[in-house]
Amino acid sequence: MNLHQFRFVQEAARRNLNLTETAKALHTSQPGISKAILELEEELGIDIFVRHGKRLRRITEPGLKVLESIDIILREVGNLKRIGDEYAMQDAGTLSIATTHTQARYVLPEPVAALRKKYPKVSISLHQGTPEQVAQMVLDEVADIGLATESLSDFPDLVTLPAYEWHHVVVMPAHHPLAQVPRLTLEQLAAEPLISYHPSFTGRKRIDQAFAQRGLHPNVALEAIDADVIKTYTRLGLGIGLVAEMAVKDDPTMQNQTQSDLVWRPVGHLFGPNIARIAFKRGAYLRQFVLAFAELISDRLTRAMILQAIRNPDDSGATSGTDYGL
Repeated sequence: MNLHQFRFVQEAARRNLNLTETAKALHTSQPGISKAILELEEELGIDIFVRHGKRLRRITEPGLKVLESIDIILREVGNLKRIGDEYAMQDAGTLSIATTHTQARYVLPEPVAALRKKYPKVSISLHQGTPEQVAQMVLDEVADIGLATESLSDFPDLVTLPAYEWHHVVVMPAHHPLAQVPRLTLEQLAAEPLISYHPSFTGRKRIDQAFAQRGLHPNVALEAIDADVIKTYTRLGLGIGLVAEMAVKDDPTMQNQTQSDLVWRPVGHLFGPNIARIAFKRGAYLRQFVLAFAELISDRLTRAMILQAIRNPDDSGATSGTDYGL
């Protein structure tokens, strides 16, 4: 048996047993994959897949056990390669980060700049997507680290740690009647056209839950995936915006409330706190500058805490696929 056979089996399972797609993904031929899998099955003395003609139909019960072992083997092979890279280049390489637009725009610039100052030979690769895409990029090892707010509970092979807490705020034109209200209510917001995040982004689930629990049906005039778009349409008068607080506190154009065309009001009392979490792949080998970057994102995190979470999440206070209101 060999690593090529293991990769063929693993990729076939990922591609819903479609050998044509598997061959394309691995840049090889379909007959070659079929032959390699058959040879592995013959060597193991079991069928990994149930077949109908030349097509794979499902994974057998012993095949599921084989896949579990293959995943572990290939993960450790990847770790061996990273260990080699780590000791060959102690202070150089590429840090790949998967995150959402809000985190990339408002949270990560300072940590990224600080990391580059500390590790000038490290280049940064930034991948943006939905929280689900962020999770998948970490699982697929496209990214070393993920940062998102929405729930990662569908991904049990991720270990996540709380990075920081944040609340929502309302943004509105300075002349809007609600700009004079010191403490807004859900009823007041439900009476206005709202511009908010898409349901899969930036704590939108909490917003919807809060209105539903009160029996209110808000008028969502527009949904977007980033706060800059929400603020733009708020300026145009389409409604009042609901955004993450870092989108206003870290925006120089809105820091002076007496001079800005938009003002903001806290609504954490209506929607509760949100927790942004850092995600790593369970069992991954983390290079030193990955750990350093995590520490730069949050003063809650230490290298020892992160390493303990990766090795044994149950003993570290980390969560693996648990929803913490994200």
